[in-house]
Amino acid sequence: MKNIIILFIIFSSTIVFAQSKEERADDHFRAFKFDAAIKLYEDLADDKKKPSMHIIQQLADSYFNINDYHNAKIWYSRLYVIQGKRIEEGNLIKLVQCLKADLEIEAADELLKEYYTKPAKLKMILAQKAYLDSISKEKPNYTIQNVPFNSKKSDFAPYLYTNGLVFASARDTLKSSTLYPWNKQPYLDLYITNPKQTDYTPEKFLENMESDFHDATIALSWDAKTVYFTRNYIEKNKLSANADGLSNMQILKGSIVDNQLVNITSLSFNSKEYSCGHPALTADGNYMYFTSNMPGGYGESDIYRVALNASGDAGMEPVNLGPTINTRGREMFPYVVHDILYFSSDGHYGLGGLDVFASALLSGDEFSLPLNRGEPINSNMDDFSYIREVASNNGYLASNRSGGVGDDDIYYYEGIQPTDCLEYSGTVFDEKTGEPLYEATVEIYDSEEGLVLATKTDMEGYYNFILPCNKTNKLVFSKKKYSKKSVTVTTGENPKAPSMNNKVYLTPFESLIVKDNGVEKIKVEPIYFDYDKYDITVRAEIELEKVLFVLREFPAIKIKIESHTDARGKDAYNLKLSDNRAKATRDYLILKGIVANRIESANGYGEYQLKNECSNGVSCSEQKHLINRRSDFIIISK
Repeated sequence: MKNIIILFIIFSSTIVFAQSKEERADDHFRAFKFDAAIKLYEDLADDKKKPSMHIIQQLADSYFNINDYHNAKIWYSRLYVIQGKRIEEGNLIKLVQCLKADLEIEAADELLKEYYTKPAKLKMILAQKAYLDSISKEKPNYTIQNVPFNSKKSDFAPYLYTNGLVFASARDTLKSSTLYPWNKQPYLDLYITNPKQTDYTPEKFLENMESDFHDATIALSWDAKTVYFTRNYIEKNKLSANADGLSNMQILKGSIVDNQLVNITSLSFNSKEYSCGHPALTADGNYMYFTSNMPGGYGESDIYRVALNASGDAGMEPVNLGPTINTRGREMFPYVVHDILYFSSDGHYGLGGLDVFASALLSGDEFSLPLNRGEPINSNMDDFSYIREVASNNGYLASNRSGGVGDDDIYYYEGIQPTDCLEYSGTVFDEKTGEPLYEATVEIYDSEEGLVLATKTDMEGYYNFILPCNKTNKLVFSKKKYSKKSVTVTTGENPKAPSMNNKVYLTPFESLIVKDNGVEKIKVEPIYFDYDKYDITVRAEIELEKVLFVLREFPAIKIKIESHTDARGKDAYNLKLSDNRAKATRDYLILKGIVANRIESANGYGEYQLKNECSNGVSCSEQKHLINRRSDFIIISK
């Protein structure tokens, strides 16, 4: 049943007479009657020695949409044999998912390496694979169990409510004689249950909320008075279709009063031309994350974020989370807690089908590499609608993995408490002001696994986490417009007393630069050279360390070097001497590890850009001449 949220559409069909078999198959496909479509497409494929690309594509998609990944693999493989690397990326992603569902992992991996040749994309996939391989070798961090309130129908999209758990289900066979054609199940309703009571019978959520069609995937404001939910476009209790005959999904907002839903409105970014669903709110209620297939996205469905105003409505246009999160495949079911975005995807490297991934919000629009949550959270089938309890490592997700009760089932996972670990905590400060830094990023890297965890400091600059035993952990502290700091903490076999009150100081970028007539320069004292020479002296090295610090801590910065002399001496000689000194300075920085292309130029200007009146023939003090004898490290990009 997750498929209605994946594709979000309901086809409003019309009767057409005197159709060919292929036209009837296409009509069944568009109406989500995939079983009927498959029968006709298979007949057409049998009748032809070389079925058309259209028939092969439709058969592959039809089997994929009913989760028959084995047969879908057969037809996607035929597409790949015919098209090779010209195959659409969406089809390639689905073929990989089908191979993994059939546990043909090596074949899937080889396919990815053959297809993706762009270094950035391949690097991303290999990094995700390396992380997943590493955690697969360790003992699972979670136990997982099927919850007792699952039905024979589809149950998914759990949401923690003040007095229970809300979820979407197709269990109500008395609701309507009309069935959803995709899976021949009733349309979805929202239910509430007490997950701690095994004999508790789920009840409808809110007395007046249900419609005759889909009601699913909710999010609630912090005070549980405002609810956001996903529903079809409906007018006069009938599906409302767009010009293409599709009834897309929208996110609605309503108020909860006396267990009833009132004041229902549609959010401003909804449109009948595309679908929006899966709302998720940040803890402060300032932002909503959601899934949509609106134009301009990267794949079949993307994750977006929109700012909410004081009344809980969209305050501006939604923003796509970009290519770090979104792929050519499906990204959906966002959930945010502690600045970690959890979501499901079949476009990132995983175990098969939709997998749950986690990505840290590093800044306003930057996310860390999405990392697979591994088994048992993920399986070789679809795993989605992941949520977690804020104060624990426990939570819920949905999956259609083998061994379930129905179509999609809800599972409860529980974190295994570590017994051999080190509690590590401290505070991050602004080195210049001594004030604690709010929302500084703290990343934990393992020498074998790469990025393990990313978190942020609180209002007091405080952070706290658990480090595993027998590991060399690299802690990286950072904040936008500040330097980075790395700390290595090695743990042994036995637990140690907590390591508390660790202090880290980050240097603000602004304290390392000066502005001269609107031009930003790295702040250094004069670079001294021996008389009539341009070799780097010990005194010069002291100042150049400041330049090296800025370039190392802020790797996006590029500079140009300009060296100047005072007016004493011949003009031509001073010009050549200053140019030699500029280039010697550049060579020194490169020798110390700075990549050459980060230094755009290194030129001397002799005495042609004096800072004061001390030109040829003018009597000046040594101090005034010193002002002109300088090297500037001008920032040209950052």
